Amino acid sequence: MSKKSNPLDAISDQLGNTQTTKGLPPVDQWNPPLSGDLDMQIRRDGSWWYLGTPIERPALVKLFASILKREGDDYFLVTPVEKWRIRVDDAPLLAVSVRQRTIDGQGVLEFETLTGDLVIADATHPIRVQINAVSGEPSPYVRVRRNLDALIQRSAFYHLVELAQPRETDAGTEWVVESAGQSFSLGRM
Repeated sequence: MSKKSNPLDAISDQLGNTQTTKGLPPVDQWNPPLSGDLDMQIRRDGSWWYLGTPIERPALVKLFASILKREGDDYFLVTPVEKWRIRVDDAPLLAVSVRQRTIDGQGVLEFETLTGDLVIADATHPIRVQINAVSGEPSPYVRVRRNLDALIQRSAFYHLVELAQPRETDAGTEWVVESAGQSFSLGRM
């Protein structure tokens, strides 16, 4: 564990020594022992909070998102030598937009997250919709990287619904979107 009094300073120092110019840090290869619990929270709206105060610097949020790792139901900020557990209210990332594109003659749906990740929905990055059993309200997600999901923001979900096509099933009409040769159900509407 770092001798610094502020875990965020220690994380920043560690990343200064490991950040690469291409891609994300290899957090799946980093398995340090647990350093402790950090008073950091990612809220459902995609905002990051530290010690009860919002982190307002987008570059800092993007840096922290790049070293986020999920193990089971827990989320951690990880460096080669430190591992801090944080709280995540829903999904750790927020998909703020979706657009249709054509790549090599195939239609795809490309999502962008609040932290600048771009991901194309496909077999590795599926779209799923979870329905709240009490309210009946949908919570749509897309897999972004490793085992980290992004909650699809309401406006982006509405755009997906506009793109959906009906498909008849034994259970009734299901609304489906297509991307990279895959079909993803948005549910029955």
